[in-house]
Amino acid sequence: MNSRQRLLVTRPAAQSARLCALLETAGYEAISLPAIEILDPVNLYELEAVCDELDSYDLAVFVSVNAVQKGVEFVLDRREWPEQTAIATVGASSAEALLPYGLSTDYVPRQQFNSEALLALDELQDMTGQRVIIFRGNGGREYLHDTLTDRGAEVGYVEAYRRACPVVDEVAMLKLLRPGYLDYIIVTSNETLQNLFEMAGAAGQPLLSETPLVVVSQRQSMLARQLGFKRVPLLAANASDAAIVAAVKEN
Repeated sequence: MNSRQRLLVTRPAAQSARLCALLETAGYEAISLPAIEILDPVNLYELEAVCDELDSYDLAVFVSVNAVQKGVEFVLDRREWPEQTAIATVGASSAEALLPYGLSTDYVPRQQFNSEALLALDELQDMTGQRVIIFRGNGGREYLHDTLTDRGAEVGYVEAYRRACPVVDEVAMLKLLRPGYLDYIIVTSNETLQNLFEMAGAAGQPLLSETPLVVVSQRQSMLARQLGFKRVPLLAANASDAAIVAAVKEN
C-alpha cells in the first residue's frame, strides 16, 4: 500500500516537471496529466505584425508562462527585444520564464498573481498615451484590456499560442479517478478545470466530483461548485509552485 499522498498535476506538459519534482521532494507522489494542450496559433500574421512594430509599444504584457515562451521565442527568433518596450507579467512564474531569454520584467505583482494584482501597481495607474500589447492565448478575460483602456492606454491583443483540451483514453481516465486513488487534483486555471471535467466523460465525472481539489483562485472554487464538486477546494495563496506545495503541506 502506498503511504504517500498521491497528487494529480494538470499543468501543461512543459510546465509540470518542476511542480512534480517539488512535490516528490516534499514526500508526495506526483502524477502528471496535462489538462491543457499548448499549440501554435492558427496563423502567425498578427504575431508577425506585432513583432515588426514592437518598437512602437511602450509596454508588453505577458499573461502566462506560455505567453512568455511562445511569444518571446517568436520575437527573438526574428529580432532583438527593443529597450524602450517595458515588460509586465501577471505572475512570478511568468517573470521567471523571461530569464533564460536574457529579459526581465519591469512590473509584476508581489503576492496575488492575477490581472487585478498587476493593475493595482502604482506604475500602471495613469496610462495616458501609452501603447500596450498583451501576449496571450486564444480568448480569455477582457478585464486587463478594458481597465488599461479606461486608464488612457491604447491596448491590443496578440495570440501567441492556442489552448486545447487533450484527448485521453477513457479507460485509463476511469482507472485514475477510481475511489481513494487520488488524494488531490491540482488545478491552476478555470479552463484546466473545465477541460478536466470534459476529459473525465459522463462515466468519470461522478468520480471526479468526489476527488478533493487544490486551486489557486476563488474563481476556480466557484467553478468547482458549479460543476458539482462535493468538497470545498483547498485554496493556494497563488499559482506559484511554492504556494501550491505549501498549501498541500499545510492541510
